[in-house]
Amino acid sequence: MGRRALLATVLAAALLPWATPAAQAAEGPALSVDPSASRHAISPYIYGMNFADEDLAKELGLPVRRWGGNATTRYNYLYDETNRGSDWYFENVPGPAPDPDALPDGSETDQFTEQDRRTGTDTILTVPLIGWTPKGRDYTCGFNIEKYGPQEKSDTEWRPDCGNGVKPDGTNVTGNDPADTSVPAGPEYVTDWLAHLTGKYGKAADGGVRFYNLDNEPDLWHATHRDVHPKGASYDEMRDQTYAIASAVKAADAGAQTLGPVGWGFQSLTMSGLDKQTCDAEGGDCWSNPPDRAAHGGTPFAAWYLQQMKAYEKEHGTRILDYFDEHLYPQQSGVAFGEAGDAATQELRLRSTRQLWDPAYTDESWINQPIQYIPRMRQLVDENYPGTKLAITEYNWGALNHINGALAQADVLGIFGREGLDLATLWSPPSASDPGAYAFRMYLDYDGAGSGFGDTSVSATSADQEKLAVYAAKRSSDKALTLMIVNKSLTDDLTSTVSIAGRSGSAAGHVYQYSGADLTSIVKAPDVTVDPDGFTSTFPASSITLVEIPADDGPAASACKVGYKVQSQWGSGFTAQVTVTNTGTTPLSGWTLGFAFAADQRVTHGWNATWTQDGTNVTARNLPWNNTIPPGASTTIGFNGSSGDTNPPPSAFTLNNNPCTT
Repeated sequence: MGRRALLATVLAAALLPWATPAAQAAEGPALSVDPSASRHAISPYIYGMNFADEDLAKELGLPVRRWGGNATTRYNYLYDETNRGSDWYFENVPGPAPDPDALPDGSETDQFTEQDRRTGTDTILTVPLIGWTPKGRDYTCGFNIEKYGPQEKSDTEWRPDCGNGVKPDGTNVTGNDPADTSVPAGPEYVTDWLAHLTGKYGKAADGGVRFYNLDNEPDLWHATHRDVHPKGASYDEMRDQTYAIASAVKAADAGAQTLGPVGWGFQSLTMSGLDKQTCDAEGGDCWSNPPDRAAHGGTPFAAWYLQQMKAYEKEHGTRILDYFDEHLYPQQSGVAFGEAGDAATQELRLRSTRQLWDPAYTDESWINQPIQYIPRMRQLVDENYPGTKLAITEYNWGALNHINGALAQADVLGIFGREGLDLATLWSPPSASDPGAYAFRMYLDYDGAGSGFGDTSVSATSADQEKLAVYAAKRSSDKALTLMIVNKSLTDDLTSTVSIAGRSGSAAGHVYQYSGADLTSIVKAPDVTVDPDGFTSTFPASSITLVEIPADDGPAASACKVGYKVQSQWGSGFTAQVTVTNTGTTPLSGWTLGFAFAADQRVTHGWNATWTQDGTNVTARNLPWNNTIPPGASTTIGFNGSSGDTNPPPSAFTLNNNPCTT
């Protein structure tokens, strides 16, 4: 739609709380920001969506878009056909191909990929592990009433002969034939599909499809796709199918990134689909000692799965899992997908975002324990398969058509950046006019000219994060400090002091705000004066505020020296050691090392840091045990890599985006 006319110029500055704190404003919690502490890169991929429309994706500069969900588990690109599973009577449904005779060209996934190319968005497609795909471009279904008898419900609107697979007495139809709708789909099918995709769009390194989800919520197949997979997916099946399909992806496109196991939620961390199916039926003690887990030494599923992926790389020399991906839908009543609800539900929605990180928050649902979802996922990776990135490819906090949902979404995006999540895609996307879309605009395009929240997270704390949340990041393009402040109070404007460490002078902070006062635009509010120690301002009830503070000539964020040494080399492989020294006078708390390879080199396995690579650019992020480097001290990290004919060392290094000597 082009650049929107988004910013309402405020003429009557005295009417805004930024000009004069409102008399009725309550005292808010103190906020503290330290641009030199807890620094790490924010992945742009945390601002992704599933199925965002083209205009919104283009406007936002959407970084990543996912083609996922239950219907993508059984999709046949040859016929542009999907089976909807339990979402819609287990029916095969043809896709939107404009010319079926030209298939596979013009399929839904071709169209999806082509939209992303037009908007500069990276693509996630879903490849099947379930072992079945629709047999043709037809209208068959898994539980035909004529074949399998009367059923509880049928598709009276479109196909009255298709039932829901539940008998009138409430028991499931069993013994149906998967061949009614589907044919087997294994590694060869995936190989052929990727050959089609890379032939049309190039490989990932050349701008083709970058990401592949390893199916979708396999721990629910026994429910969502029980017409072809009535038995819950076991530990062993998930390992074997991941080995087969993920290795096929890597063989077809070595630069593509894979995401798995794509479980449905918190429960997916601890048990398999077979465990869930069994314990749903048996109840009682089954939940504390599910049989499939017990058969695998009592190791929770996610830990075991990551161990198996690590074992594959050790045996074969190829990483086939790049992202540890689990979905998350808040289980609190009325939160996910719902309308805003009453005041109690709105407060619960805003409170429940703490499940993503807070050890002091007990989940207010059947889970009834602290979740700490992102730190828990990171711990699983650090303990079982270091170097694997973290993804949440489905989540939803509801009420995206209401300011309450926008507040929750803005809070969630801030948490993702602060906690170091690597990729996230909202299910499902808001419309361009929904308040939820403005939460994304606040991070990606708050001024209508492409300005976004910073790309290096820094320390930001609130004396009461549940009431007034704060996130901070430095922007590498202009060194500006950006603050995102979310007032979660439904009724109270809050006046708070924002302390900022390390500044040497005053500056005008540029203020952008979204609130219920105008749900159709982000308002450019009057500037606020930022003194060397910070500023004090009033934040309206139920509002999102972005403060952009120009670069300051204060003390340097860090001083560092990096030593790089190739310790051994064989054929196309090598081992490198990297020593990072803090040459400054203050501790480095939270660090990210960055460098670029000068040739065709790849990090294949790293240690003592979380290693990631995008093209030639490499980052190494601290682990919990080496988070802090005292003044004058060093930490040593390393990696195994592969190279082409030459293996030149990197010429420059940065630490927290600041240049280091070598």
